[in-house]
Amino acid sequence: MDDVDVVIVGAGSAGLSAAKVLRAAGLSFKVLEAMDRIGGRAWTSSKHFGAPFDIGCAWLHAADRNPYFPEAEAAGWTMHHHDMNIDHLYYRNRKASEAEEAEVKQADAAMAALLESHADPDDQLGALLAKGRSSRAAATFCGPMDFGADEDEISIADFRNAADLDPNYFTREGYGALVARFGADVPVELATPVRRIDWDGAGVSCHTDRGVLRAGAAIVTASPAVLAFEEIAFSPALPEHYMTAFFDLPMGMLTKLPVEIKGSRLGLKPFDDLLIERSARHDIYFLSFPFDLDLMVGFVGGDFAWELSAAGEAAGVDFATDRLCEIFGNDTRKHVGRAMMTNWGGERYVRGAYAAARPGRSEARSVLMQPLGERIFFAGEHLAGPLIQTCGGARLSGEAVAGQVASQLATHWRTSA
Repeated sequence: MDDVDVVIVGAGSAGLSAAKVLRAAGLSFKVLEAMDRIGGRAWTSSKHFGAPFDIGCAWLHAADRNPYFPEAEAAGWTMHHHDMNIDHLYYRNRKASEAEEAEVKQADAAMAALLESHADPDDQLGALLAKGRSSRAAATFCGPMDFGADEDEISIADFRNAADLDPNYFTREGYGALVARFGADVPVELATPVRRIDWDGAGVSCHTDRGVLRAGAAIVTASPAVLAFEEIAFSPALPEHYMTAFFDLPMGMLTKLPVEIKGSRLGLKPFDDLLIERSARHDIYFLSFPFDLDLMVGFVGGDFAWELSAAGEAAGVDFATDRLCEIFGNDTRKHVGRAMMTNWGGERYVRGAYAAARPGRSEARSVLMQPLGERIFFAGEHLAGPLIQTCGGARLSGEAVAGQVASQLATHWRTSA
């Protein structure tokens, strides 16, 4: 491999955007991607249902600040604004009354007020929540379905630092396809995992199965879980506070369970939100028939999502199908067609959905935003400021870090000259 100014580890949203900034700055670079495609956790596939389906991220969050949104509009893609309100709430198989639905909205407002005024040293989101049914339903969205973790595993400080992500949009053509379109002109070495990064010299040396690549600096966009599992070795070893930060940003889990329903709309409208609250956090949320496709897209999050991942796809699909039949009747089963379950926890080079700081450990993000030895820089959704856990945030993180690297290298060259 030829030497370059900068090596970028990972061709997800952050890595692709970093490459574009470096190219604009006139720097040479090489992007090394462990998987056999670009996009990372942004991945649209048509193989399961014959129409674009986002295996990974789907919502274009914070559209007024998301750089992908104007690009989708300019491309003429089909967009839908999603207000994220609960249209249909069930407690097991019983539809909630209007009074119960109002209680959930009140609990949601009360929780928002508590977050604003919270000053207790207990940094666990669960400490803010009452034990009533209505607050449980309100917490389902902000915890498992939003942060990918149960409320006892979420830092209040971390949660509060995250921006309100409205307005949220869907695109019929797929978010993953949008990211692939964005990165189509970026040269990437696919199926080339980085095994080790040496940083004891003037620059870095990245060891792969295809050879060693030397560069002035490295931008590492791998998830904190991949780094915590030491899929990439560092020589010399990283300082302890960096390693601790990886572990303090464990990956949450949000698993999709799309079920094809043909010949019936179950009395639901396209994009209706259906939340089914159950015992032991075995809750499931359905996005109903997006873009009028024959799909009920189920979501489970947090610990339960990890449990279903371990149980396997057949168990997950059965769970989602059984919940629909429990509410809409067993005749629903005759309308069920194809189905699948996403499995980001089983993807070796991702290991989860997105990062959520442990209670009391929200500072882990700021630790990883500091470059190491002026040679190793980290970027990604876990370092995206108020847009953490979003694809648009990952892109902005990659752009910002690449700008920092370009400025530093330019300063180094001027000093050397």
